[in-house]
Amino acid sequence: MASEAPPLLRVEGLTVHFPVYRGVLRRRVGAIRAVDDVGFEIRAGETLGLVGESGCGKSTTGRAILRLVEATAGSIELEGRDIARLGGGALRTLRPRMQMIFQDPQASLNPRMTVGSIIAEPLDEHAGLDPAARRKRVLEMMDAVGLSRGFANRYPHEFSGGQRQRIGIARALALNPKLVVCDEPIAALDVSIQAQVVNLLEDLQEKLGLTYLFISHDLSMVRHIATRVAVMYLGRIAEIGPAAAVYEAPLHPYTEALVSAVPSPDPEVEARRERIVLKGEVPSPARPPAGCVFHTRCPKVFDRCRREVPALVDQGGRRRVACHLHDRAQTRTAA
Repeated sequence: MASEAPPLLRVEGLTVHFPVYRGVLRRRVGAIRAVDDVGFEIRAGETLGLVGESGCGKSTTGRAILRLVEATAGSIELEGRDIARLGGGALRTLRPRMQMIFQDPQASLNPRMTVGSIIAEPLDEHAGLDPAARRKRVLEMMDAVGLSRGFANRYPHEFSGGQRQRIGIARALALNPKLVVCDEPIAALDVSIQAQVVNLLEDLQEKLGLTYLFISHDLSMVRHIATRVAVMYLGRIAEIGPAAAVYEAPLHPYTEALVSAVPSPDPEVEARRERIVLKGEVPSPARPPAGCVFHTRCPKVFDRCRREVPALVDQGGRRRVACHLHDRAQTRTAA
Protein backbone atom coordinates (compact mmCIF):
# COMPACT_ATOMS: atom_id res chain seq x y z
CA MET A 1 0.00 0.00 0.00
CA ALA A 2 2.75 2.46 0.95
CA SER A 3 4.66 1.86 -2.30
CA GLU A 4 1.54 2.69 -4.42
CA ALA A 5 0.76 5.94 -2.58
CA PRO A 6 2.11 9.25 -3.91
CA PRO A 7 5.12 10.69 -2.08
CA LEU A 8 4.12 12.60 1.02
CA LEU A 9 7.59 14.14 1.18
CA ARG A 10 10.01 14.71 -1.68
CA VAL A 11 13.45 16.17 -0.97
CA GLU A 12 15.72 17.17 -3.87
CA GLY A 13 19.18 18.69 -3.74
CA LEU A 14 18.91 19.56 -0.05
CA THR A 15 22.04 21.40 1.02
CA VAL A 16 22.85 22.95 4.40
CA HIS A 17 26.14 24.81 4.80
CA PHE A 18 27.01 26.67 8.00
CA PRO A 19 29.36 29.62 7.38
CA VAL A 20 32.63 29.87 9.29
CA TYR A 21 33.80 33.34 10.33
CA ARG A 22 37.18 34.39 11.75
CA GLY A 23 39.04 37.48 12.77
CA VAL A 24 38.02 40.79 14.30
CA LEU A 25 36.03 41.72 11.21
CA ARG A 26 34.28 38.34 11.19
CA ARG A 27 35.15 37.55 7.62
CA ARG A 28 33.78 34.37 6.14
CA VAL A 29 36.61 31.92 5.55
CA GLY A 30 34.71 28.76 4.71
CA ALA A 31 31.69 26.63 5.49
CA ILE A 32 30.71 23.46 7.31
CA ARG A 33 29.09 21.26 4.67
CA ALA A 34 26.64 19.53 7.01
CA VAL A 35 24.29 18.31 4.27
CA ASP A 36 25.29 18.17 0.61
CA ASP A 37 22.86 17.51 -2.26
CA VAL A 38 20.60 15.07 -0.40
CA GLY A 39 17.47 13.71 -2.09
CA PHE A 40 14.86 11.10 -1.22
CA GLU A 41 11.13 10.45 -1.11
CA ILE A 42 8.88 9.16 1.65
CA ARG A 43 5.47 7.81 0.70
CA ALA A 44 2.46 8.08 2.96
CA GLY A 45 2.51 5.39 5.65
CA GLU A 46 6.19 4.56 5.22
CA THR A 47 9.03 4.74 7.71
CA LEU A 48 12.32 5.85 6.19
CA GLY A 49 15.26 5.06 8.45
CA LEU A 50 18.11 7.55 8.13
CA VAL A 51 21.32 6.02 9.49
CA GLY A 52 25.00 6.85 9.67
CA GLU A 53 27.81 7.80 12.03
CA SER A 54 27.52 10.70 14.45
CA GLY A 55 28.13 13.99 12.66
CA CYS A 56 27.14 12.75 9.20
CA GLY A 57 24.24 15.21 8.89
CA LYS A 58 21.23 13.09 9.87
CA SER A 59 19.75 15.44 12.45
CA THR A 60 20.49 18.51 10.34
CA THR A 61 18.60 16.89 7.46
CA GLY A 62 15.58 16.29 9.69
CA ARG A 63 15.65 19.82 11.08
CA ALA A 64 16.03 21.34 7.61
CA ILE A 65 12.98 19.43 6.38
CA LEU A 66 10.93 20.98 9.20
CA ARG A 67 12.51 24.42 8.59
CA LEU A 68 14.08 24.45 12.05
CA VAL A 69 17.34 24.97 10.16
CA GLU A 70 17.37 27.00 6.97
CA ALA A 71 18.50 25.15 3.85
CA THR A 72 21.22 26.66 1.69
CA ALA A 73 19.74 25.11 -1.44
CA GLY A 74 17.28 22.46 -2.58
CA SER A 75 13.55 21.82 -2.52
CA ILE A 76 11.37 20.24 0.19
CA GLU A 77 7.94 19.25 -1.07
CA LEU A 78 5.31 18.26 1.51
CA GLU A 79 2.14 16.92 -0.14
CA GLY A 80 3.27 18.48 -3.42
CA ARG A 81 3.98 21.95 -1.99
CA ASP A 82 7.54 23.28 -1.81
CA ILE A 83 8.02 24.56 1.72
CA ALA A 84 11.73 25.38 1.45
CA ARG A 85 11.13 29.09 0.78
CA LEU A 86 7.73 29.68 2.42
CA GLY A 87 7.38 32.78 4.58
CA GLY A 88 6.23 32.97 8.18
CA GLY A 89 2.46 32.98 7.74
CA ALA A 90 2.33 30.35 5.00
CA LEU A 91 4.78 28.12 6.86
CA ARG A 92 2.83 28.47 10.09
CA THR A 93 -0.30 27.06 8.46
CA LEU A 94 1.67 23.92 7.53
CA ARG A 95 3.26 23.38 10.95
CA PRO A 96 0.47 21.08 12.18
CA ARG A 97 1.19 18.75 9.24
CA MET A 98 4.79 18.10 10.31
CA GLN A 99 6.13 17.61 13.80
CA MET A 100 9.27 16.36 15.53
CA ILE A 101 10.14 14.02 18.39
CA PHE A 102 13.45 15.15 19.86
CA GLN A 103 16.35 13.04 21.05
CA ASP A 104 16.62 14.15 24.67
CA PRO A 105 13.20 14.25 26.38
CA GLN A 106 14.63 16.00 29.42
CA ALA A 107 16.05 18.88 27.39
CA SER A 108 13.06 19.21 25.05
CA LEU A 109 10.40 19.56 27.79
CA ASN A 110 9.94 22.81 29.69
CA PRO A 111 10.65 21.96 33.37
CA ARG A 112 8.32 24.76 34.54
CA MET A 113 5.28 23.47 32.68
CA THR A 114 3.00 20.63 33.70
CA VAL A 115 2.47 17.64 31.43
CA GLY A 116 -0.99 18.88 30.52
CA SER A 117 0.35 22.32 29.58
CA ILE A 118 3.18 20.82 27.50
CA ILE A 119 0.80 18.69 25.42
CA ALA A 120 -1.70 21.56 25.16
CA GLU A 121 0.86 24.12 23.93
CA PRO A 122 0.65 23.20 20.21
CA LEU A 123 -3.14 23.18 20.53
CA ASP A 124 -3.02 26.71 21.95
CA GLU A 125 -0.82 27.86 19.07
CA HIS A 126 -2.61 26.21 16.15
CA ALA A 127 -5.97 24.62 17.01
CA GLY A 128 -7.89 27.45 18.71
CA LEU A 129 -9.88 25.06 20.89
CA ASP A 130 -11.94 26.12 23.87
CA PRO A 131 -10.63 25.00 27.32
CA ALA A 132 -12.96 21.99 27.55
CA ALA A 133 -12.08 20.68 24.08
CA ARG A 134 -8.38 21.33 24.69
CA ARG A 135 -8.48 19.41 27.98
CA LYS A 136 -10.29 16.53 26.28
CA ARG A 137 -7.65 16.36 23.53
CA VAL A 138 -4.81 16.40 26.06
CA LEU A 139 -6.32 13.48 27.97
CA GLU A 140 -6.90 11.57 24.73
CA MET A 141 -3.24 11.96 23.82
CA MET A 142 -2.14 10.81 27.27
CA ASP A 143 -4.28 7.70 26.82
CA ALA A 144 -2.79 7.12 23.36
CA VAL A 145 0.81 7.09 24.63
CA GLY A 146 0.10 5.07 27.78
CA LEU A 147 0.25 7.80 30.41
CA SER A 148 -2.20 7.95 33.30
CA ARG A 149 -4.58 10.91 33.16
CA GLY A 150 -3.69 11.61 36.77
CA PHE A 151 -0.22 12.72 35.62
CA ALA A 152 -1.56 15.80 33.81
CA ASN A 153 -0.68 18.19 36.65
CA ARG A 154 2.80 16.78 37.29
CA TYR A 155 6.10 18.19 36.05
CA PRO A 156 8.68 16.52 33.76
CA HIS A 157 11.25 15.95 36.52
CA GLU A 158 8.79 13.60 38.24
CA PHE A 159 8.97 11.08 35.38
CA SER A 160 11.43 8.52 34.08
CA GLY A 161 13.19 8.95 30.74
CA GLY A 162 10.74 6.66 28.95
CA GLN A 163 7.74 8.49 30.39
CA ARG A 164 9.21 11.85 29.40
CA GLN A 165 9.65 10.62 25.85
CA ARG A 166 6.00 9.55 25.83
CA ILE A 167 5.11 13.12 26.80
CA GLY A 168 7.16 14.37 23.84
CA ILE A 169 5.39 11.92 21.53
CA ALA A 170 1.98 13.05 22.81
CA ARG A 171 2.92 16.68 22.19
CA ALA A 172 4.14 15.92 18.66
CA LEU A 173 0.94 14.04 17.75
CA ALA A 174 -1.55 16.43 19.37
CA LEU A 175 -2.18 18.26 16.06
CA ASN A 176 -2.68 15.08 13.99
CA PRO A 177 0.44 15.54 11.81
CA LYS A 178 1.04 13.54 8.65
CA LEU A 179 4.85 13.57 8.84
CA VAL A 180 6.80 13.00 12.06
CA VAL A 181 10.58 13.38 12.18
CA CYS A 182 11.90 11.12 14.95
CA ASP A 183 15.37 12.45 15.78
CA GLU A 184 17.04 9.53 17.58
CA PRO A 185 14.03 9.23 19.94
CA ILE A 186 15.50 6.25 21.82
CA ALA A 187 19.18 7.25 22.02
CA ALA A 188 18.86 8.83 25.48
CA LEU A 189 16.82 5.95 26.95
CA ASP A 190 17.77 2.78 28.79
CA VAL A 191 17.97 -0.29 26.58
CA SER A 192 15.08 -1.88 28.51
CA ILE A 193 12.85 1.10 27.60
CA GLN A 194 13.88 1.53 23.95
CA ALA A 195 11.80 -1.37 22.65
CA GLN A 196 8.71 -0.05 24.46
CA VAL A 197 9.01 3.36 22.81
CA VAL A 198 9.61 1.87 19.35
CA ASN A 199 6.61 -0.45 19.74
CA LEU A 200 4.52 2.56 20.78
CA LEU A 201 5.62 4.46 17.67
CA GLU A 202 4.66 1.48 15.48
CA ASP A 203 1.25 1.15 17.14
CA LEU A 204 0.55 4.86 16.72
CA GLN A 205 1.63 4.73 13.09
CA GLU A 206 -0.85 1.94 12.40
CA LYS A 207 -3.71 3.64 14.27
CA LEU A 208 -3.16 7.20 13.03
CA GLY A 209 -1.69 6.61 9.57
CA LEU A 210 1.58 8.39 10.36
CA THR A 211 4.65 8.70 8.16
CA TYR A 212 8.04 8.66 9.90
CA LEU A 213 11.52 9.85 9.11
CA PHE A 214 13.33 7.80 11.76
CA ILE A 215 16.85 9.09 12.41
CA SER A 216 19.14 6.76 14.32
CA HIS A 217 22.64 5.29 14.54
CA ASP A 218 21.20 2.01 15.91
CA LEU A 219 21.04 -0.18 12.83
CA SER A 220 19.36 -3.05 14.67
CA MET A 221 16.44 -0.85 15.71
CA VAL A 222 16.15 0.74 12.28
CA ARG A 223 15.97 -2.71 10.70
CA HIS A 224 13.02 -3.47 13.00
CA ILE A 225 11.00 -0.31 12.36
CA ALA A 226 11.94 0.99 8.90
CA THR A 227 10.25 0.26 5.58
CA ARG A 228 13.22 1.71 3.69
CA VAL A 229 16.70 2.77 4.77
CA ALA A 230 18.90 5.66 3.66
CA VAL A 231 22.59 5.55 4.64
CA MET A 232 24.42 8.87 5.06
CA TYR A 233 28.14 9.58 5.13
CA LEU A 234 29.68 13.04 5.54
CA GLY A 235 26.54 14.88 4.46
CA ARG A 236 25.65 12.71 1.46
CA ILE A 237 23.37 9.76 0.79
CA ALA A 238 25.49 6.69 0.08
CA GLU A 239 22.67 4.21 -0.47
CA ILE A 240 18.90 4.05 -0.18
CA GLY A 241 16.47 1.18 -0.65
CA PRO A 242 14.05 -1.28 0.98
CA ALA A 243 15.25 -2.22 4.45
CA ALA A 244 15.40 -5.98 3.82
CA ALA A 245 17.41 -5.57 0.61
CA VAL A 246 19.87 -3.08 2.10
CA TYR A 247 20.59 -5.26 5.13
CA GLU A 248 20.78 -8.55 3.24
CA ALA A 249 22.78 -7.34 0.23
CA PRO A 250 24.32 -3.88 0.75
CA LEU A 251 25.70 -2.27 -2.40
CA HIS A 252 27.86 0.55 -1.08
CA PRO A 253 31.15 -0.34 0.70
CA TYR A 254 30.20 1.94 3.60
CA THR A 255 26.85 0.19 4.00
CA GLU A 256 28.65 -3.15 3.94
CA ALA A 257 30.86 -2.01 6.82
CA LEU A 258 27.89 -0.75 8.85
CA VAL A 259 25.85 -3.91 8.34
CA SER A 260 28.84 -6.10 9.23
CA ALA A 261 28.94 -4.41 12.64
CA VAL A 262 25.35 -5.35 13.52
CA PRO A 263 25.46 -8.27 16.00
CA SER A 264 23.29 -11.32 15.40
CA PRO A 265 21.16 -12.89 18.17
CA ASP A 266 22.03 -16.34 16.75
CA PRO A 267 25.31 -17.51 18.35
CA GLU A 268 26.23 -19.63 15.34
CA VAL A 269 25.69 -16.77 12.90
CA GLU A 270 27.53 -14.39 15.22
CA ALA A 271 30.52 -16.77 15.36
CA ARG A 272 30.76 -16.75 11.54
CA ARG A 273 30.19 -13.01 11.12
CA GLU A 274 33.06 -11.20 9.42
CA ARG A 275 33.46 -7.63 10.63
CA ILE A 276 34.67 -5.02 8.14
CA VAL A 277 36.83 -2.54 10.03
CA LEU A 278 37.28 0.79 8.28
CA LYS A 279 40.67 2.48 8.56
CA GLY A 280 41.27 6.15 9.19
CA GLU A 281 38.99 8.89 10.51
CA VAL A 282 35.96 10.63 9.10
CA PRO A 283 37.17 13.76 7.24
CA SER A 284 36.14 17.20 8.43
CA PRO A 285 32.89 18.52 6.89
CA ALA A 286 34.69 21.87 6.61
CA ARG A 287 37.18 20.27 4.20
CA PRO A 288 35.56 17.21 2.60
CA PRO A 289 37.75 15.25 0.19
CA ALA A 290 37.40 15.67 -3.56
CA GLY A 291 35.48 13.06 -5.48
CA CYS A 292 33.64 10.47 -3.42
CA VAL A 293 33.64 11.60 0.21
CA PHE A 294 34.17 8.00 1.34
CA HIS A 295 37.24 7.30 -0.81
CA THR A 296 39.71 8.06 2.03
CA ARG A 297 38.42 5.03 3.97
CA CYS A 298 37.01 2.81 1.24
CA PRO A 299 38.63 -0.64 0.90
CA LYS A 300 37.54 -0.77 -2.77
CA VAL A 301 38.76 2.67 -3.87
CA PHE A 302 40.14 3.27 -7.39
CA ASP A 303 41.31 6.36 -9.31
CA ARG A 304 37.89 7.61 -10.44
CA CYS A 305 36.72 7.75 -6.83
CA ARG A 306 39.34 10.40 -6.03
CA ARG A 307 38.26 12.66 -8.91
CA GLU A 308 34.49 12.41 -9.46
CA VAL A 309 31.54 12.73 -7.10
CA PRO A 310 29.36 9.65 -7.72
CA ALA A 311 25.71 10.23 -8.59
CA LEU A 312 22.94 8.41 -6.76
CA VAL A 313 22.20 5.86 -9.48
CA ASP A 314 19.03 3.79 -9.74
CA GLN A 315 19.74 0.06 -9.39
CA GLY A 316 16.15 -1.17 -9.76
CA GLY A 317 13.80 -2.35 -7.03
CA ARG A 318 13.61 1.16 -5.55
CA ARG A 319 17.32 0.97 -4.74
CA ARG A 320 19.85 3.71 -5.44
CA VAL A 321 23.54 3.85 -4.65
CA ALA A 322 26.23 6.52 -5.00
CA CYS A 323 29.25 4.41 -5.92
CA HIS A 324 31.41 4.29 -9.05
CA LEU A 325 31.68 0.51 -8.71
CA HIS A 326 28.04 0.26 -9.72
CA ASP A 327 28.38 2.97 -12.37
CA ARG A 328 31.11 0.85 -13.92
CA ALA A 329 29.02 -2.32 -13.63
CA GLN A 330 26.10 -0.63 -15.40
CA THR A 331 28.38 0.66 -18.16
CA ARG A 332 29.66 -2.86 -18.85
CA THR A 333 26.08 -4.20 -18.92
CA ALA A 334 24.96 -1.49 -21.37
CA ALA A 335 27.94 -2.18 -23.63
